[in-house]
Amino acid sequence: MTHATAELAAFAAGLRFEDIPEPVVRRTEDLLVDWFGSAVAGHGARAVDSITRFAAAMGPQPVPGGDTPAGPSEVMVSRARTSPYFAAMANAAASHVAEQDDVHNASVFHPATVVFPAALATAQALGASGQQLLAASVAGYEVGIRVGEFLGRSHYKVFHTTGTAGTLAAAAAVGHLLKLDARQMQHAFGSAGTQSAGLWEFLRTASDSKQLHTAHAAAAGLMSAYLAKDGFTGAAQIFEGPQGMAAGMSSDANIARLTDRLGTRWATAETSFKYHASCRHTHPAADALLQVMQENQLGVDDLARVVTRVHQGAIDVLGPVVRPTTVHQSKFSMGTVLALVARFGHAGLVEFDRHFGDDTTQSLRDRITMELDAEVDAAYPQRWIGKVTVHTLDGRVLHGRVDEPKGDPGNTLSREELTAKALRLAAFSQGATPTEMQLAVDSLWQVAQWPRVGMLLPEA
Repeated sequence: MTHATAELAAFAAGLRFEDIPEPVVRRTEDLLVDWFGSAVAGHGARAVDSITRFAAAMGPQPVPGGDTPAGPSEVMVSRARTSPYFAAMANAAASHVAEQDDVHNASVFHPATVVFPAALATAQALGASGQQLLAASVAGYEVGIRVGEFLGRSHYKVFHTTGTAGTLAAAAAVGHLLKLDARQMQHAFGSAGTQSAGLWEFLRTASDSKQLHTAHAAAAGLMSAYLAKDGFTGAAQIFEGPQGMAAGMSSDANIARLTDRLGTRWATAETSFKYHASCRHTHPAADALLQVMQENQLGVDDLARVVTRVHQGAIDVLGPVVRPTTVHQSKFSMGTVLALVARFGHAGLVEFDRHFGDDTTQSLRDRITMELDAEVDAAYPQRWIGKVTVHTLDGRVLHGRVDEPKGDPGNTLSREELTAKALRLAAFSQGATPTEMQLAVDSLWQVAQWPRVGMLLPEA
């Protein structure tokens, strides 16, 4: 076991809670609370409801007239209980729809929405401790982030990395909870990698595939780990093999990134939180526009046009969305996001829900363009620089620049802000009462002291 797949598998299998530096543990708690808010925010979303109904129909059924729940694992949006597999599926779909879940810049990967659903569902089923849940989640983050970095920029042009690398991340987290040894974890990676999927084409027609990407990644990763525990074998070199992921899904894969400073570089702590409720590619420009407007005391009526200076990845993902027709699609429209930010100072769930399609937003949207910027593109994906040029109606040309968007590790959200964000998301979706949400969040801040991972919300 000397190749990269084996080395990464050995790390994921052998990681202990005691190995993880305390600041990384605290950051993982932050990420868990942030994810929980996004999971509850999925309540009532049509695509999420569809996947949740499927999970309920396919999962274990309660005994008629009995008090025994249908399974050990919690589904956030329905307050039902089911098998770990279907709970992971439903919760992963739910936590990605509000576009408020975390993101790791260099891998262009949303770890929380695939790691925590799979890890939580398994921990609830196994009766694992809070420390075991945290250690497993770190294993998932570290693996998934490195897989995303390994696959490179060419991969992201066509593939949704959260759906592809996410399958491996979920497998690592669940495999850690199942106490897979290094060889079994390697088999789990092989099974997860062969199921990796997720294409960006859905954006052109405002379809529901993004929720399917995370649902599938979390569930398939979980299944891969459980199968490996049972002796099921997978490809030994799923990443670097001649017909593995690099060969089929990337033209610039870098095998060294899979094992980059394992155990000393904690990529989990590099993960960013989302401030605006939109695709992360819009955030740097949104913050730069806010900077210009605040420094020059501009209002919406002062803006003639705005040019955003972006990296190629932003053009690849956001470019196809010209006239968004749904709330979710509008979160991938640079013009819509910046129009809302200009109007309200923040592109949140309420702003999208009420104003994405109104005349004022659309008028400003059509005056906002993207242009490739050499500096921004060269820095990406390690750094997501925001640059805008603002042309005012009175003839001024103003420039704005943000080197760390709100939510990045150097410009992060405090625990108070994360708590407020989670409560705000629940209030918007009405997925939990303020009291239920506050109690759950207060408990989650103490997760490292839990002797056993239980339900986060009261059952229906």
